[in-house]
Amino acid sequence: MPSFLPTALGQRLFASALSGLLCIGTAHADMVQTERQTASANPLVIAHRGASGYVPEHTLAAYALAILQGADYIEPDLVSSKDGHLFARHDNELGLTTDVAQHPEFAGRKRSAEVDGVELEGWFSEDFTAAELKRLRAIERIPEERPGNTRLNGQFEIPTLQEIIDLVQALQTSQGRQIGLYIETKHPMHFSQQGLAMEQRLVEILARNGYGDADAPVFIQSFEVSNLKALSQLTPLRLVQLYGRGRPYDQTVLGNPLTYAQMATPAGLRAVASYAAGVGPEKGYIIPRTASDELGEPTRFVADAHAAGLLVHPFTFRAENRFLPADLRQGDDPAARGDIETELRAFLATGIDGLFIDQPDVAVRLRQGRDTPQGR
Repeated sequence: MPSFLPTALGQRLFASALSGLLCIGTAHADMVQTERQTASANPLVIAHRGASGYVPEHTLAAYALAILQGADYIEPDLVSSKDGHLFARHDNELGLTTDVAQHPEFAGRKRSAEVDGVELEGWFSEDFTAAELKRLRAIERIPEERPGNTRLNGQFEIPTLQEIIDLVQALQTSQGRQIGLYIETKHPMHFSQQGLAMEQRLVEILARNGYGDADAPVFIQSFEVSNLKALSQLTPLRLVQLYGRGRPYDQTVLGNPLTYAQMATPAGLRAVASYAAGVGPEKGYIIPRTASDELGEPTRFVADAHAAGLLVHPFTFRAENRFLPADLRQGDDPAARGDIETELRAFLATGIDGLFIDQPDVAVRLRQGRDTPQGR
């Protein structure tokens, strides 16, 4: 796995980049500190795109199953339609997770487009109205690893944010417990450049549904920086800075040399804490893989983030061999289930406050002190 540490050049540029991060007001530090202490003792189980290990991702069925499995939060990724409605998809390119290619009436919509600096070919959500998106059906994103999920291809609509909220609030009543929304704004700079900025619309929808206070069961996350800063001026809801590799796309567009590796330093984390309540790092920031692709040793990331007053919710845990460290795989089939429990225990031991997982029932059982039954 590549190093996440800053390069020498990055270190020289860091001071100017960091000053841009520090221009925002402070977050709710006392509230976050109290919440962090509680979460570390009882880490949140966040259903990554719903129970996407069992049902095609970002469908009402995936979210409902995750809730019934005991997830504390479900994670809708949001993209925009042509007419400004917010839908749950991980990508604005629809060919990956919908049956759009099977709709001859939309064949003419296929095109090339640059998204976050990458040239893609396909069908894009911003070219479809909400009514047209509702004619599409979800398909499994990774059929090789999850062949069972493909049996459900074509069964489920693409849900809107409002439909997801309605589901959550209905199941809160029937389940008798609070269920949270952990929302990601996808490609915010791209959509803003298309005249489809999501931030104000997202905040308004959440407020209409009773999610307007700092203690509401909602997190809003992004890999970009600018839209989180904008959101911090629009809402008291908790914000989470995601960490990938390279640079946040919006910072590239703005000509800012800031990198994720710089944001992962103690000074960078303190800067993030000026506008966010938490961080969502890719797992390698916390426990990197070795050169032989085995689970390595923990870094100081969690301790440094906690010292900055930030919650830590890493992504993404998946049970299939394909996604596990080499020493935790069981058998040669990439789609077979490996020893995810050992991986989870290693990360929980670092003091994380929650985690994103495709099979939320596994994390719920482990949190309750019960391992997953053998043979599953």
